[in-house]
Formats: sequence, C-alpha cells, structure tokens
Amino acid sequence: MLISHSSLLLFVTGAAILLAIPGPAIMYILSRSIGQGRAAGLVSAMGIATGTLFHVAAATLGLSALLASSALAFQFVKYLGAAYLIYLGIRVLRGGDTQMLEAAKGEQRLARVFAQGVLVNLLNPKTALFFLAFLPQFVEPARGHATWQIFELGVLFALMGWGSDSIWALAAGTLAERFRSSARLRRAQRSVSGGALIALGLASAFSGTRSK
Repeated sequence: MLISHSSLLLFVTGAAILLAIPGPAIMYILSRSIGQGRAAGLVSAMGIATGTLFHVAAATLGLSALLASSALAFQFVKYLGAAYLIYLGIRVLRGGDTQMLEAAKGEQRLARVFAQGVLVNLLNPKTALFFLAFLPQFVEPARGHATWQIFELGVLFALMGWGSDSIWALAAGTLAERFRSSARLRRAQRSVSGGALIALGLASAFSGTRSK
C-alpha cells in the first residue's frame, strides 16, 4: 500500500470504532437475520459490502463531491432510499409466516436478498458523503497517487465492514433460529423486522440532510 504504517494504524483504529456503532446497514442486516436466518443475514452483509464498493468507486472518481454539492441530487437519493426501506418493511409485515418457514428450510431467495442489500447501501447518500469526508483525512499527498490511496482505504473499510456485519448477522441469526419453531415468536420476529425497516426508512427521510 502507498499509505504509511502510522496512517494505516490510525485509519484502522478509526474505522473499527465507527463500524462498532450500529447504523442503518447493521439494522438492515439484523432484520434479515432475525426474519430469515443466518444465511440471509450473511448474504445481506455481502450486499452491503458490495454497495460500499460502489461508494468507494464514486468517491475515487469524484462523484461523491458532485452529490455533496447538489442539494437536489442529495434529496432525491435520500428519499428514494427511505421509500425503499419502508417498502421492504411493509413486505415483511405482510409476508406472513411463509418467509420465515422458507428460511428455516433454506429456501429463501438469497440472490434477491443480496440485491436488496446492495440497493439499501447504494440509496444512502450519507454513505457517499461519509467517504468524501473520512477517507481524505488519511491520504498522504507526499507519497503521490492520492486517488489510488483513497481507493485502497475505501476497499479496506469495505472489507472491515463486511467482517463486522457478518458477526452481527451470525449472532442475530443464531438467536432467531432458537425461537423460529414458535408461531407467537414468529409473529413477534416479523413485527420487529418489518417495524425496524419502516422506522429506519422514516428516520432516514426526516433526518438532517447533512448529518451522518
């Protein structure tokens, strides 16, 4: 890597602290793990990580700066993402027990879960602004190739995020499997998962446009 060891250590420390704080991605992964099991949670984490890589590419190419400078573009992406989360939550609430029982049999459509994870992260403009603000803090212009340094740091953050999100998915999925045999708890799981997605969408829609 082009980054010095001291800057790399600072970056990894800062990234680890930020990743330990539950955010929208973790909330989404928890809802999938609780509602559909560990496999769905792990695939959701992969989808979130893939979406993160798109944001890394955008930051590297300067598209995040364009999004940050355009209030209209920011608002459009923000509300589109919020609406998508609410839509997912409503689908979970209306899905009945079928989705959970299919998850127990390993029949969940993991490709769709993966795609939804990618979209959830892609439609979060705050992620783009986060990379725009966070990654340059650790770039060392004296070493040259600042664009490549931003790319390296972004990929490293995505990999760290994938690891931490997978741990959340495994933990939530393991707990959920213990209670999936109970009809009452299945209803509770569905209500919590769907309600969390809807609340997350509403919180995203009504949050400040420049807050993380």
